[in-house]
Amino acid sequence: MTARALTVAGSDPGGGAGIQADLKTFTAFKVYGMSAITSVTVQNTLGLRGISPVPPGVVAAQMDAVLEDIGADAVKTGMLASAAVIKAAAGRIKAHGVKKLVVDPVMYAKSGHALLAPGAAGALIEHLLPLALVITPNAPEAGRLSGIQVTGAASAKKAARLIHALGPKYVLVKGGHLDGPVCADLLFDGKTFTRFRSPRINTKNTHGTGCTLSAAVAAGLALGLEPREAVAEKYVAGAIRNSFPLGAGHGPLNHFWRAS
Repeated sequence: MTARALTVAGSDPGGGAGIQADLKTFTAFKVYGMSAITSVTVQNTLGLRGISPVPPGVVAAQMDAVLEDIGADAVKTGMLASAAVIKAAAGRIKAHGVKKLVVDPVMYAKSGHALLAPGAAGALIEHLLPLALVITPNAPEAGRLSGIQVTGAASAKKAARLIHALGPKYVLVKGGHLDGPVCADLLFDGKTFTRFRSPRINTKNTHGTGCTLSAAVAAGLALGLEPREAVAEKYVAGAIRNSFPLGAGHGPLNHFWRAS
């Protein structure tokens, strides 16, 4: 059977992040992609202009429609925006017995705009993190979830331990926001740390990097890989290296660089 993955996230009309980036990534891994849209954003490469949320009941209904009929070998969540949507998504994930869940705790846009409502982080921690097989916070998100500032390898390890204690089985702290010539992502399974290193690429075209990495992890899980094998840092590095100079701001990754 064809591997299937469902993304529960926001829509990006520019195609660089969110649902659009996730579906491109699934396709690049030859995984059949499906989506439940949580919000419609108004944005381009220059920044975020607005957000129109989808009602929680509609988000839940989308998930039910897909999971009851087609099913999914893995599910990833991205921008959920509000506590109500987080609770709705978590409820459907539990109801359908989803085991391979990747949580990308989207909290901020590339421009710095908040994408998670005040107080919703508590709902994320309470309702969604205990269901996650893998959570993929960047340094600012790891700091917000753990309560400590993540500035380097030592603090990333400490944050990973604190986040792991909240329930997810694997914590992948992404290193893209940290300084240095090497971008190092840190995976913690509760006992062992694994570091994934890639040369830092000098480009402004990094819109959707976090969405792409979490979607690649979900695709790998859907294909039957173990979480450590599913961390696709080489794929993401290639997508950044071959990114598109589109728009006047932060351009998108090239999700199909391996086929070009």
